[in-house]
This record gives sequence, C-alpha cells and structure tokens, in this order.
Amino acid sequence: MIDTQTDLARQNWRTRCYGCHRPSDRCFCHRIPQIENKTEVVILQHKRERLHPFNTARIVRKSLKNSQLLVDHTSQLAERFAQLSLSPKVGLLYPGEDSCIIDNLSNNQRPDQLVVLDGTWHHTKTLFRDIPRLRTLPRYRLAPVHPSQYVIRREPNVHFLSTLEATVAALKCLEPETLGLDDLVYTFVEMIRSQLSLPQADFGSRRHHHRKTCSIKNIPKAIRQSLERVVVVYGETAPGFVKTGFEKAGFDATGQEHPRPIYWVAERLVSSERFEQPIHSDSALSESFLKHMELPASVFKQAMSYEEFRKKWKAFLQPNDIVAFYYPNVSKLLSGIGDHTHGTMHLKSVQIGESPKGESLEHLLMRLKVTGEPVVCSGRAGRRLANSIAFARFLNGYSRQNSMS
Repeated sequence: MIDTQTDLARQNWRTRCYGCHRPSDRCFCHRIPQIENKTEVVILQHKRERLHPFNTARIVRKSLKNSQLLVDHTSQLAERFAQLSLSPKVGLLYPGEDSCIIDNLSNNQRPDQLVVLDGTWHHTKTLFRDIPRLRTLPRYRLAPVHPSQYVIRREPNVHFLSTLEATVAALKCLEPETLGLDDLVYTFVEMIRSQLSLPQADFGSRRHHHRKTCSIKNIPKAIRQSLERVVVVYGETAPGFVKTGFEKAGFDATGQEHPRPIYWVAERLVSSERFEQPIHSDSALSESFLKHMELPASVFKQAMSYEEFRKKWKAFLQPNDIVAFYYPNVSKLLSGIGDHTHGTMHLKSVQIGESPKGESLEHLLMRLKVTGEPVVCSGRAGRRLANSIAFARFLNGYSRQNSMS
C-alpha cells in the first residue's frame, strides 16, 4: 500500500513546467533574467537533449531575447539549417586547432551571429559531421580558465563547459557591455546547488537510471595518481607491413627490422601540447591506402625523413614522460623508434569486466558511457588518438572516484 507522502511525491513528478522541464514545485523560470543581447545566438540541439531535465539550452533560449533554438533529428536539422538565413558575419562556436580564440578577435572581426551546438560531446561531433553547412562557417573557441560548474553532468575534461556557460562566455567577449550575463550564470549555479541539495532519489525523472558497476583492474600507477607525466600516442604504419611470419620475427614484408610510422600524433594530457607529423614512406601511398587513413595526399608533401622525425619526437618528450597507447601496433612502432629512456604504458592491458572479444575502443567507450574527446589531429589517427585520450581520462577519473569512496 502506498503512503500519502509517496503518492504526493509521484503527483509532483507528473506535474511539470514546460518552460524548464522541472517539477512544477521546483520551477525556476521566474528567476531567469531577460537579456537584450546584440549577437544573435542560434542553437542547434541534438534530439536526445530535448527533454533532458538538466539541459541548459532551454535556459539560454528563455533568457536571450535575440536567440533561436532548433531541435530535430540530425538529417532534418541539416535541412532546416541549410534553409536558415545566416549573417555574412556568422560564426560557429566549436573547439579545434583551426578555431580562433574568440577573445582575441578585434571589433571588426567579431561575428554578429553565433551558432552553438547543444548535446553531449559525442552528439555535437555528430551534428558537426552530419550538417554540411556547419563546416563552411568560421570557427571560434573559448579559452576557459575555470572548470565548469555544471557538476550534475560529467564532462570529459575539466575545462569543457555546458552550453549555457559557453554561450555566456562567448557573449561576454563579444559584447562585454551587455547587462544580465552574470545574472544568468548566477541563476544557473543556484539551480545546480538547489538540485544537489535534494535526496539522490529526486534527481531526474520518475525513472532512475544507475550506471552498472563494472570491475576495472590493473590501472597503471601513472594513470591512477596523476596525468602530468602522461603522453598519449598513436601512429599509422607504413604500407607493406603485413601479419605474416615476418611480423613474428620483428620484420616487415620488405625485410626491415621494425615497422615504421608514416603518421604520428600525440598529446601531453595536462598541458594539451600536441605532436602531429607525417613521415616519408619508402612505399608508395595508394589512393585506397590514403582513404583508409582518412588523409589527403597533400598532407605528405610536408613529410620529413624517418631520422628527422625521430629527432623531433625525442625533442618533444620530457625526461619524466610516460608514453601511453591503446592500439597494439603502436608498441611495435615505439620499438622501431628505439627510445628506451621513457616508460611506456599499454592502456589495453587494463581489465574491464568481461569485455567482448575483439571489442573496439570506440565500442568500449560507448559501453562505459564515456564522452569522446574533440578530434583535433587529422585523419583516422586523430580520431584514434582522441579515443585513447578519452579512455585515459576515464581511467584517471574512475581511480580518483574509487579512492575517495
């Protein structure tokens, strides 16, 4: 038999505000400031974010008078965005090495219309990939100095911001004289504090999803303690290295002692310092092989010799660095480079529950509900490096969380 208090609680969950999608007795719409922003903000929202109880794009749309929110499935969203009238000075707020820091723009360079993508990092990457018009826009990024205050939802990096925080930060750079932006952030923080003060059972909707516990063992010490010394790497192997008897003996198909990389990417996790270098290959790079690597032939016009690459790579590494990798072929490439002064760490050796045999790293991250890192290096190498970094950060966060529990 259900007691009266429980029955009333259930009734409260059934009654919701359609403005903020919170229970009616916890509606905060009246606290959202009305802001007369000059820069028009266009938010493209992934369909799955539409009814999320902690989605911040709705708050932005409700606050900014000069804004619009488009929500749809990706294909329909692409069609709607293709027909949308955009300013000649439109810009996309999206991170990446080819994005300009918005705070560095002069007055005549500042966009008067800003497109913002809303969703998890996996969702926003999907929107950017599948909406062609987005890739034609100038891109701008933030350089946040403070971590996100959106602690209700986990971000893949401490400096990644919610849609609300990112939009406000961009507007404060573009139009610092506009009133109310700090008030919007204050309302946002107060909403989070109010939510965190509630019992755990009051989070979200009536249906509560809890992450399944997963046994994770054998996490390397350098990942458990700190990421300051960790450099994550990935390399593409030259064509001709095949899985034959040569490989077992440490030779490639041409008789070379070790396979050689033709594309090498790396990132130092704390400082985000990156290394990206095409390397000359003795074998011809066919069109199909380039397609396999997702790289244009023009990239290899800047290729350097293998010996020059080795010198550049050793100069990049610091004395106490530990080189971490997930894909097994990288171990062979590191052996060929011949640097034995730095420790190495094979992330795939970490035992995670009962992983299906042959499970890809991408599927593993999806199974663990880990949001991917932004892809900042080119080709398949950049994507695999980003996945390796996401996995390393996840293991670090998992270790810290379990050490405190």
